[in-house]
Amino acid sequence: MKNGITIVAACAAVLVFLTLSGGPSGAALRVDVNQGNIQPLPIAIPDFLGTQPGDATVGQQIAGVVRADLDRSGIFRPLDPHSFIEQIKDINVPPAFGNWRVINAQALVTGMVAAQPDGRLRVDFRLWDVFGESQMLGLQYFTAPANWRRIAHMISDAIYQRITGEKGYFDTRIVFVSESGSLINRKKRLAVMDEDGANPIFLTRGDYLVLTPRFNPTAQMIAYMSYVSSRPRVYLFDLETGRQQMLGDFPSMTFSPRFSPDGNKVAMTLEQRGNSDIYVMDLRTRGVTRLTTDPAIDTSPCYSPDGSQIVFESDRGGSQQVYVMSAAGGNVHRISFGGGKNGTPVWSPRGDLIAFTKQEGGTFRIGVMRPDGSGERMITDGWEDEGPTWAPNGRVLMYTRTLRGGRGSQIWSVDVTGRNERRVQTPGDASDPAWSPLIQ
Repeated sequence: MKNGITIVAACAAVLVFLTLSGGPSGAALRVDVNQGNIQPLPIAIPDFLGTQPGDATVGQQIAGVVRADLDRSGIFRPLDPHSFIEQIKDINVPPAFGNWRVINAQALVTGMVAAQPDGRLRVDFRLWDVFGESQMLGLQYFTAPANWRRIAHMISDAIYQRITGEKGYFDTRIVFVSESGSLINRKKRLAVMDEDGANPIFLTRGDYLVLTPRFNPTAQMIAYMSYVSSRPRVYLFDLETGRQQMLGDFPSMTFSPRFSPDGNKVAMTLEQRGNSDIYVMDLRTRGVTRLTTDPAIDTSPCYSPDGSQIVFESDRGGSQQVYVMSAAGGNVHRISFGGGKNGTPVWSPRGDLIAFTKQEGGTFRIGVMRPDGSGERMITDGWEDEGPTWAPNGRVLMYTRTLRGGRGSQIWSVDVTGRNERRVQTPGDASDPAWSPLIQ
């Protein structure tokens, strides 16, 4: 468990400084991610320089992760390093921009890694506008050597934000259910990993079934459903201490937990005498409030970003559909009218869309719609895609894809346009992904 705690707790051990050289305000290079069809921006990312051989190795690793991050976004097209004409020797000296225009690079990233006397690493990078012949951004990081991968993700986020105007999502974690064994004797373990699938860590041993894990707003706590002692209950897992605790000793099943935006409450489903309704527990007082009272099945609650509303699924109208209500439980109204059955709704962190799973014609697909139900459109076309989760910038989703013929399940990602769909590498089968907020 200590390794898992280190990965999460180490997030506070990075110092970042804005360099004074270059002026980011005047650069014109920009990608509008609101366009329907984006041509990926050609970007050159040479290996980062190193003052010592060991530093150069880390520099190569950092550059490799940055290339992979930006390529995976679908917004950038990292160029093959073998095509580079110029060899960068000093990141503080402007490059020969003509050498980069020849290979059609529109942006250039240069960097350097240097071990410090106190044992930390210093990592500098520059982002250059090739055609504008100007520096767009320069940042400097200090951190422990073990955190080099996180530095790479932070650099990717900085590049993404400078060129798109939107926050990045690479310096994040994914909590998910790792699956192994036969379909008859399936072992499901709670696990976390970096956004790109690196550094997977198992949090539970697989002695009991776990489902629907969700991060709190600080990414230090996970709420999930567990079948400990064959009793389905909602549990909390503290990533800093490794401590697990049951969220209330209710006489019946509790499931589908979700934190409020301020992290002080957990909305969940409580089943009593065959009826499932949505309740909310205040984590400070442990007081419980019932939000729905319909005899139908109400489940899968998710707060709006401002905490004023909750979207959920219910079959109160005769089939599984998406509804919205106030966070206090009033003003319940249906918003899904596009046909089929609709469930597992998740509000975008931007507040502009709700993602959901549509079941229709024997298939499950991921769709999005506006909070009033308008503008519904499907963004995946798999055989069984379900359980969407949003990146903290509201531009990308992850979800579970079940393979035909009982061949297991995988985690996939797709941007909100539906054009950039990619598999996320996991240790074996995986399901139920949930994105963390940006690490602070």
